[in-house]
Amino acid sequence: MLRIALPNKGSLSEGAVSIVSEAGYACGRAAKELAKLDSSNDVEFFFLRPRDIAVYVSRGVIDLGITGRDLNEDAAEPALEVLPLGFGRSAFRYAVPAGSGLTPESLGGRRVACSYRNIVERDLRRRGVEATVVKVDGAVEISIRLGVADAVADVVESGQTLRAAGLEVVGEPVMQSEAIVVARDAATAALPQAVTFLHRLKGIVVGRAYEMLEYDIPRAALEQAVVLTPGIESPTVAPLSDPDWVAVKALCLRKGINETMDQLERIGAKGIVAAPIRAARI
Repeated sequence: MLRIALPNKGSLSEGAVSIVSEAGYACGRAAKELAKLDSSNDVEFFFLRPRDIAVYVSRGVIDLGITGRDLNEDAAEPALEVLPLGFGRSAFRYAVPAGSGLTPESLGGRRVACSYRNIVERDLRRRGVEATVVKVDGAVEISIRLGVADAVADVVESGQTLRAAGLEVVGEPVMQSEAIVVARDAATAALPQAVTFLHRLKGIVVGRAYEMLEYDIPRAALEQAVVLTPGIESPTVAPLSDPDWVAVKALCLRKGINETMDQLERIGAKGIVAAPIRAARI
């Protein structure tokens, strides 16, 4: 039986349960339920603290898990990342008092507060900067005002909380985080049940990135239309009762789909319809 860990709370929990459910697994749970058996798929789900998932997976207690890339990288023993899931995106950045002129490279001899000690220490070593890392849990942005740090390093989404604390983000992101699937090792990820789980989730991820675009186009403009909607191998083209027109169907990336529809309309396409894809194998 495959053992899979899902986040029990926080921003990753809802997204993880949603994508796993869409992939055909029974992982819904009652409040505070710690485990859920999906006997039809021969899988048992365990609901754990997101920060603990990498620990259980890397030690082989759990086969697979869904957590954040930042949480996995901060673990003393990171698990193997096997699939990015495309939700829960954020950036890990340094922030300093606004107008101070400090940069990540100028933090030598200073104090940096964070909740992700391992990530920050590795990054400072990479930059050749010797600074004191102050480990705090939560409300990292207040550390400077309280006098325990000169800069902070934290997960940044909108940056509004940092700005409200009088801080500004500096330097390139230390890392880009998102929800990921982790495994103990490549051998675990290659187990038949694990492969099925990963393929199903990848199908949802791909489906969320694409839409099916259908439209009618004059034959004279078909060559231009195919350039706009090349599909995966090529679009499906079908004749209509009017010999001067054809119907076209093609998978298109969701990002930019409206611009593509605008271009199709300009070259004479009619009946342009974009439909969401629940899952796809490409």
